[in-house]
Amino acid sequence: MKQSLFHTSAATVAQCATMVATAVPMMVALPHIAQAQTFPIKPMRIIVPVAPGGNLDIVARALAAPMTETFGQQVIVESRPGASSLVGTQFVAKSPADGYTLLKIANTFATVPSLLKNPGYDALKDFTGVTLTCVVPMVLVVTPTLPVRTVKDLIALAKARPGQVAYGTAGAGSTGHIAAELLGVQSGIKMLHVPYKGNSATVIDVIAGNVQLMFDQVSSGKPFIDSGRLRALGVTSLTRSPLFPNVPTIDESGLKGYEEITFNGLMAPAGTPREALVRIQTEVARVARAVRLPDLRKRYLERGIELAASNAPEEFTGYVKAEFDKKAKLARETNIRID
Repeated sequence: MKQSLFHTSAATVAQCATMVATAVPMMVALPHIAQAQTFPIKPMRIIVPVAPGGNLDIVARALAAPMTETFGQQVIVESRPGASSLVGTQFVAKSPADGYTLLKIANTFATVPSLLKNPGYDALKDFTGVTLTCVVPMVLVVTPTLPVRTVKDLIALAKARPGQVAYGTAGAGSTGHIAAELLGVQSGIKMLHVPYKGNSATVIDVIAGNVQLMFDQVSSGKPFIDSGRLRALGVTSLTRSPLFPNVPTIDESGLKGYEEITFNGLMAPAGTPREALVRIQTEVARVARAVRLPDLRKRYLERGIELAASNAPEEFTGYVKAEFDKKAKLARETNIRID
């Protein structure tokens, strides 16, 4: 993977400072030059718009420590949860576009604007991409008493009992909800959605058989699958998960092109200088390469996390737009709303 490289020159910085003092006509151009040559010159913040402890928070902290060391400036991870990530997202949307306040995002960033009437931000106009940071697949699990062993079996059962097979989620618009609706659209089945107030409650009821299935993160679902309390039918990525090498993908189970992974990334307010974006993206790519070392990679793969970085900020901006368009289309087809 080719990576961009941004070089900081102390000599050039000194020259710029002299120019500021002696050439007033250059004042308009100099802020951009100074940004390019010195970024960062003060502490940075990565805003995590959900409660601490999840993959968003874990990956943000995994990046903050090496970034602090490389940049020579403190990179602070700050939690601002609330309103399904809207509080933190709106905060960053209104922050200065200087590269010092970043937003850690997941799928909901691109999904919520299509499902909520007034999300308080425009995913495509208020932000610009910095880089992808990781991907985490989900796994389709069913209660062991359900007489299905494969995705094809589940689809056949749901077609025979339209609206009677129930799936649980952590709430309307959650990643599990989107994954199930996408399965329904691509397979032509109708299932009953049962929203809960969180993932833990959903798992308990699937194990008990009160609802028949759910989509769970591969890491949180693994203990229940290994113990036999849940049965795995398929993973949602296009390649098999290292956590479940014997579990096929939903794509290879017959629904060609099916993919609904949880992704994490960094966004910045629209208008942030590209030099700052590239500087950050380059460092994230360096960390991602380091984590591919066997001992470090194992630590993250145990949670189903595959650290990654896009080749350039523009690439991640395009990735987010594609996700936004995909979710908007799904929302139109299924009439999903959370307001």
